[in-house]
Formats: sequence, C-alpha cells, structure tokens
Amino acid sequence: MAPISTFLVGFIGYLLLSVGASPTEIGSRDLIGDVINAIGLGLVTKINAYISVETFGNNLLSVDFDIKNPLLLELTIDRVVSKAGINGTVYASFDHTFTTPVVVKALNSANSGKVPDVLLDQGVEKSLDIIPLLKLDLISTDVYLRAATIKGKLGIPIPIKGLKQKDIPTSYQFV
Repeated sequence: MAPISTFLVGFIGYLLLSVGASPTEIGSRDLIGDVINAIGLGLVTKINAYISVETFGNNLLSVDFDIKNPLLLELTIDRVVSKAGINGTVYASFDHTFTTPVVVKALNSANSGKVPDVLLDQGVEKSLDIIPLLKLDLISTDVYLRAATIKGKLGIPIPIKGLKQKDIPTSYQFV
C-alpha cells in the first residue's frame, strides 16, 4: 500500500504545482471572494449603526458589526473596506484599519468594536429613509485578514475582495 499512497501524494502535489504555476487570465479577480459569494456564506450577522447629533452636520456615523467564523481556524481581521446600501445603491462606506485587530475564534463570532467615520454617501436626509427597513446589503466589501492565527498573532495574510451579502439585520441608535 505504501507505493500507491506515495504515488497519490506525489501526483496530487504535481497537480497542485502545475495549476499553481500556470498563468491565468483572471489574476485580477479574487477567487476566495467569488467562492464565498457563490455559496452564499454570509460572514456578517448583524450591523449596528450609531447616529449622533454631529451626523446631521458631517454625514458621518459609527457602526459595529458581528462577524461569524465558519472555519476550524482562528481568523484575525486587520482591515475592512466596505460599501453598504439597499438594492445596489450605496448609502454608507468606510475604509477602516483596526488598531487592535478583531480576533474571531474558530467556529465562533466576534464584534468588530466601533468603526468611526462611516460616510453617508447619499447624505443624512436620504439615508434616514432606509432606517425602517432594518436591513442593509454589503454591496462590495474587501476584508484583509490573517488565517490560522494564534490569539491574533502570526497567521497567513489573505485579502478577500468583492464580498457581497444581502439582507443583514441592522439596528439604528441615536446617541
């Protein structure tokens, strides 16, 4: 049996090297994001938006969100770039690098903590119209994370680009 298993391991390794080494025309696409979108694996389970008096003058609010990790490996999120809205219209966008990365343990969930300076792209007045819907879509989200971290340290850097997700439960609080 040893020669057959050795052959199979060698053959699979050869295939992986051959496929990994061959140039592709889809280099600019993010296959991980495409796969996550295709199987409908929603990583964000809830969004909380915090509207302050200042929001009405500067079109900025704060959010936090809950993230689930369906993997057997710890994930650590370093940065998120997101555009959220309804029916393809972007109402909110941000680019946030976490000063303390968000650690999501294997098969668990975590909260992002407050993300400040989320821009209301349509302005406050039009954005108020979507509050009664109590949901948002991630129209385009890029997540820069590290997989297989140990208590948020080390890990394999993996950028996941172009994530999309519909109908995320969203709460709005006036603070």
